[in-house]
Amino acid sequence: MSLCKWVPLAAAIVLAAGVAVAAPTPLKATNTWMGSVADEKLTKEMPENGVISNAKDFEKLVKAWKVAEKVPEVNFDKEIVLVATTVGSRLSLNPVLDEKGDVKSVAIATSDLGQGFRYVIISVPKEGVKTVNGKPLPK
Repeated sequence: MSLCKWVPLAAAIVLAAGVAVAAPTPLKATNTWMGSVADEKLTKEMPENGVISNAKDFEKLVKAWKVAEKVPEVNFDKEIVLVATTVGSRLSLNPVLDEKGDVKSVAIATSDLGQGFRYVIISVPKEGVKTVNGKPLPK
C-alpha cells in the first residue's frame, strides 16, 4: 500500500480528534433526601424545571412534602437543589454538567404504579452552572 493512502487517513483521524466535544461531567450530590408522599395533589409543589435556587422555595417544598421536621440547611450561594418525582416505586437522579454550563437533570424511575408519589431531592455544587435543562436558573 502506498504512503498516499495512509496520510489522508491519519489527517482525518487527527482532525476528528481535534473537534471532539468534552463528555458531560457527573455532578456529585452534597445532600440527598428521598421519600414518598401519599397525596398526589402535592406534586403541584414540584418546582418549575425541577430546580430550586433559593431558601424560601426550598423551605416551601420541604414543608409541603414533609421531607424533614426541620428544614435542612443548603448554602444557595454555592449550591442548587434538583428535584424529581415518580409514581413508580424507585427513583434516582443523576445530573451531569456539560461544557456550556448546562445541567441535565437525568431521572431514572421504575414504571410500576404505587399510591401517591416518590421523590428525590439533591443539592449539587452551583459552580459552573448557567442553566438547568437549557433554562436559566430561577431567582
